[in-house]
Amino acid sequence: MSLAVATRYARSLTEVVLAPGSATSAPAVLEQLKAFDGLLAQSADLRNVLLSPAVPPARKRAVVADFGRTLGFAPVVMNFLYVVIDHRRVNLLGTIAKAFEDAVDERLGRVRADVRSALPLTEEQRATVSAQLRQLSGKEVRCEFEVEDSLLGGLSARIGSKIYDGSVRGRLDVLRQRLSS
Repeated sequence: MSLAVATRYARSLTEVVLAPGSATSAPAVLEQLKAFDGLLAQSADLRNVLLSPAVPPARKRAVVADFGRTLGFAPVVMNFLYVVIDHRRVNLLGTIAKAFEDAVDERLGRVRADVRSALPLTEEQRATVSAQLRQLSGKEVRCEFEVEDSLLGGLSARIGSKIYDGSVRGRLDVLRQRLSS
């Protein structure tokens, strides 16, 4: 249920941010949402104030306004945080930020690929992998690279529910299945 709620908030924010004439870019909004979520994670006092039903919404808004001014948040982000506060959804802010990132990617025709490799990849290798995944998916690809020792060699990539496995571990698993059948 909370994922569905977070997705609704994220899609609404996406509509506002990607509307023609919007004064703020999607990456800037995402960065600001993540920054505020980071503040919530670091500060137990801030979290208690914003999550407590005993604190009036006006006081919560004032606290967020102070942080927003200090950190230079865009007006659209401030208004969105006010809506989140008014509807008591502050606890979903991290999930909303992730859903916002996904919604923006979807609207702009991008996909995210989680790429795991046995060793760190050079910039040239990363560019090559990104280009190959772009060709396979037919869309712009945002790659997130991660090192995973258990692969033994090679790499694997996941775009949505599709997995491209070129790792030594994956090939050994396939060989083991063939030998055992």
